[in-house]
Amino acid sequence: MSEAIKFILPDDKLPKHWYNIRADLPQPLPPVLNAATGKPVGVEELTPLFPLELIQQEFSTERHIEIPRPILEVYRLWRPTPLRRARSLERLLGTPARIFYKDESAAPTGSFKPNEAVAEAFYIREAGAKKLVTVTGAGQWGSAIAFAGALFGLQVKVFMVRVSYEQKPYRRVLMETYGATCIPSPSKETEAGRRTLAADPTSSGSLAIAASEAIELAATDPDAQLGMGSLLNYPLLHNTVIGLEALEQMEMAGYWPDVIIGCVGGGSNFTGLAAPFLGKMLREGQKVRAIAAEPAACPSLTRGRYAYDFLDAAHMGPMAKMHTLGSSFMPSGIHAGGLRFHGMAPLVSHLKEIGIIEAVAFSQTGCFEAGIMFARCEGILPGPESNHAIRAAIDEALRCKQEGTARTILFNLSGHGNFDMQAYADYLAGKVDDRELDQKTLDAAFANLPSVRPHNVK
Repeated sequence: MSEAIKFILPDDKLPKHWYNIRADLPQPLPPVLNAATGKPVGVEELTPLFPLELIQQEFSTERHIEIPRPILEVYRLWRPTPLRRARSLERLLGTPARIFYKDESAAPTGSFKPNEAVAEAFYIREAGAKKLVTVTGAGQWGSAIAFAGALFGLQVKVFMVRVSYEQKPYRRVLMETYGATCIPSPSKETEAGRRTLAADPTSSGSLAIAASEAIELAATDPDAQLGMGSLLNYPLLHNTVIGLEALEQMEMAGYWPDVIIGCVGGGSNFTGLAAPFLGKMLREGQKVRAIAAEPAACPSLTRGRYAYDFLDAAHMGPMAKMHTLGSSFMPSGIHAGGLRFHGMAPLVSHLKEIGIIEAVAFSQTGCFEAGIMFARCEGILPGPESNHAIRAAIDEALRCKQEGTARTILFNLSGHGNFDMQAYADYLAGKVDDRELDQKTLDAAFANLPSVRPHNVK
């Protein structure tokens, strides 16, 4: 029987501003570069793809950015989300640790992704665009942007990584229910997709390939703009409503977290929870460990190189300095499809590089084991992505048990797994393997890293 304790903020405590950690960084973020010139990308180079307001947020170093009223009105459908203490899990583990989790599965599409999708659809609509083109891995972002597009009257087209398109058919159905078009990538709709299929007709796809398709389509259609669910600064910014709420809820609970944990693929849900706490640490010296948990099959933070690389496989976009496995890297078809990206958000990479956050990598089977343990204690079936954060939280709690130390652990339950039942069915049937990345494959991916370096950067 669950003994979870819930901390709920009143509606008037919904954050009115997003928090921008760039204002408090001890070292500035390296610039995004034009691959041809090696010079920092300017506003004018991004305007064919993104609304001006989002571009300005991308470059902003202001600490607080006001949330427009139409976005707040939609947020009120599900925000503030609950903070829960997982007492049943604590008891099962026999740990003196206090385990809290921010429950983002309470959002309309079952994950944290609408925090960003609603903001993005609003700004794209305000800029006068009629269409939104984007990419999704496991479908959480695609579902969220389809939902947001319906609210703001946009036509939405989603390129979904083929292996996830086949593994998670109900994500596609959810997108179509909201009115979006969902296409398995690589596809024959774009030159980037056709080139990939010509080289490998059986390609299972990757987020980098799907990103190339979305960029190509958005750049060639004057009525369309590009949707980005992670990686860039503004998607990470918009998700800080998670951590801003959690700051107040942890105060209600009477504890400051010693450890904050989130799963990472591009970095948006992890930063959304951790950034406000890290900002408080950077400004006021209040200590906290922040741990980013990623899959061992796609370990950009723990085994990737910190270098300039492309965000997409066809090299159509700019280059960013990030922890990367190489834009040509083809991740294996693990069930945590939302974490199968070759690189990490530049902001998250920078935080790791300067020692503000830590990173760990876990196998598939260990994460499913943790997710099932959590479900049997707390009653919520986590998404395969969220299982990485749960695995890390359980390991930290067991470390507390071993050391006899009562630390406070806070993790982000970034979404439920109700659309991921085939993944759990495979695990329970013994059909899930670990698929950890071997060194030969990693070396081959590194061999294709570009050699571009910044020029004229002060």
